[in-house]
Amino acid sequence: MSTTKVPGASRVAQFISARRTAWLVALVPILLAGMLLGFVPEGERNASATDSLPDDFDSTSAVALQSQLPEEDSSVAIVLWTAEEGELTEAQLGAIGKQAGELLAKYAEGGQPGGESGPPSGGKPGPDSGGQQGPPEGMGGSQGPLMVADDGTAAYSVVPVLSKTASDTADLVTELRETLEADVPDGVKVQVTGPAGIQADVAAVFDGANLRLLLATASVVAILLIATYRSPVLWLIPLTVVGLADRLSAIVATQVLQRIDYVTWDESTVGILSVLVFGAGTNYALLLISRYRDELRTHESRNEAMARALTRTAEAVFASATTVFLGLMTLLLSAFPTTRGLGLACAIGIAIAASFVMVVLPAALVVFGRWIFWPRVPHNGEAPIVEGHSFWRKVGDRVARRPQAFVVGTVLLLGVMMIGLFQINTGLRPSDQFLETPEAISAADRLGESFPAGTTDPVQVLTRDSADDVLSTVEQVDGIASARVTTEGDGIAQIDAVLESAPGSDDAKETVAEVRDAVADFDDTYVGGGDAEALDESEASVQDRWVILPVILLLVLGALLLLLRSLVAPILLVATVVGTYAAAMGTSWWIFTGVFGFAAMDVGVPLLAFLFLVALGVDYNIFLVTRAREEAAEHGTKEGMLRALTATGGVITSAGILLAAVFAVLGVLPLVVLAQLGAIIFVGVLLDTLVVRTVLVPALALTLGDTFWWPRKVDRRRS
Repeated sequence: MSTTKVPGASRVAQFISARRTAWLVALVPILLAGMLLGFVPEGERNASATDSLPDDFDSTSAVALQSQLPEEDSSVAIVLWTAEEGELTEAQLGAIGKQAGELLAKYAEGGQPGGESGPPSGGKPGPDSGGQQGPPEGMGGSQGPLMVADDGTAAYSVVPVLSKTASDTADLVTELRETLEADVPDGVKVQVTGPAGIQADVAAVFDGANLRLLLATASVVAILLIATYRSPVLWLIPLTVVGLADRLSAIVATQVLQRIDYVTWDESTVGILSVLVFGAGTNYALLLISRYRDELRTHESRNEAMARALTRTAEAVFASATTVFLGLMTLLLSAFPTTRGLGLACAIGIAIAASFVMVVLPAALVVFGRWIFWPRVPHNGEAPIVEGHSFWRKVGDRVARRPQAFVVGTVLLLGVMMIGLFQINTGLRPSDQFLETPEAISAADRLGESFPAGTTDPVQVLTRDSADDVLSTVEQVDGIASARVTTEGDGIAQIDAVLESAPGSDDAKETVAEVRDAVADFDDTYVGGGDAEALDESEASVQDRWVILPVILLLVLGALLLLLRSLVAPILLVATVVGTYAAAMGTSWWIFTGVFGFAAMDVGVPLLAFLFLVALGVDYNIFLVTRAREEAAEHGTKEGMLRALTATGGVITSAGILLAAVFAVLGVLPLVVLAQLGAIIFVGVLLDTLVVRTVLVPALALTLGDTFWWPRKVDRRRS
């Protein structure tokens, strides 16, 4: 049986699986990787406020200018006191005012009292707050006394949080909350929100998250490998190899990222990297082990069986890994530094995972011998799976009877599933970004009930122009509840403008746009803050999709053209991948709105979901069509496709279920964006492996016959 091989693949395969060198090939990379894991830590992330913001946008320039202000290492926490019943009493207000003054004195250590004494919004000054006139200059937000709501049910004070890192901020906010809870008056509820509170709660989400995600991912992979192989031993080998590749990928990727200014990473990068390495690496392992077990049924020597298995899977794995690698590298075109970092990190992970699976895993399997398949040990002389009548052969025979009907049926199914695609709303509000609402978010919502809704997240206007002129201009914009200069230094001024609308609302975004229009005539003035950043992130995400999505499609199409050296098959396969993506997005939107109650999809999810579904979905295309081309050379297109489905249907199904489950593990983190990404890929991969790759693609090939491979000719040696 002939097959197209990667140049030199046979010689490399023979060397890896040779009796005298297999143990060396398996042991040396493991030892080298172990030494690296033991002596080289993961790279240290130098976080910047602009890491997650798009390059060259107004809000990014505002944050960059803000970082040049005095006390740039400061943040603010808003402490909110609310009456558990009715209004706050005079005694409660007195105790709260004293507590607020003590907090300001404690957390403003090293600063100088001063700044404006008025509040940033409506409300009335509370009782004496311990003589403290406000936190030191240089702090954004209110620097005034305790503010009491007009309805008398709530009061707040702004506390400066001086810190250099997110970890320091989280520690200080935790300490602040403990202090408040210890001294809060009876009948009063106290909460911490504001930029520092939100930052601390986000940090808490990721505290130990990578370890939890790694353990959950490895557990899912182990369970599914045991179910797939039904062996108490075999699953340990691929899991160990892929697990080692994962840890090595995390070290190499972060070490590389910290040395390149153009990219950076955030708290979720290493977690997503682990999910991808485990998912893709295990997929490659499943393909190799399946072919190896099949070759053991026709070869007495396990070394020769592995050499043939490795030779015959090398092209598929190489083409798949290269396509995924290049697809991930397209993220370097993104406007977001963290997205660029994610792409580079995952590309490094794919390269390492594929290398370990194609070098270390074959040698390890040969070293341990046939017994690792116990209790289902393959023996020479048994019929190979391609000659059997498995479930997928029965599916193929059913499709072969009426292939056109299956084409029409599956296309209609995809069409119905993708209807929801046209109803998707993007852009999560701050209060919608967590699966479990943290204290800072619930406190911000409560604050908006008694004070102007935008109190917790004011529009921040940074300027080198005349601060008085800019302030006067901002105050005249409709929808601004109040505005004031909060910080000045080194020729830069910051103006905080509180909106009447709630953060994340359409009205708030419209007001931000009007502020930008109003200050457009100033030469060096920029508008930032949460709503401004959301607007810019949405616009940049649309630009990313228009730039990156076509490049990914061209790369996938080019890879299939080179692999198959035909035109019709690659175009059809790319079309099925795009159809799967659209159907997964549409179906997931119904799930998000109908089951989970999500009001919108994060702006970055469509791009990442497209990348992972298309780049990883092409894996299954490659697994199927390379085997179909191999079989077609001896059996013709129809029988070749049926034999390929028989041989790879189980592998593709197992790999798809495993990959879907691994990405679903992203839901262990209480962030909506990761839950949405995991859910879309879960739906898409299952749809791809259970319907598209195992029914639609065979039906298309059976309908077109030899035309499926056009302009390539099928060499029918045994038609």
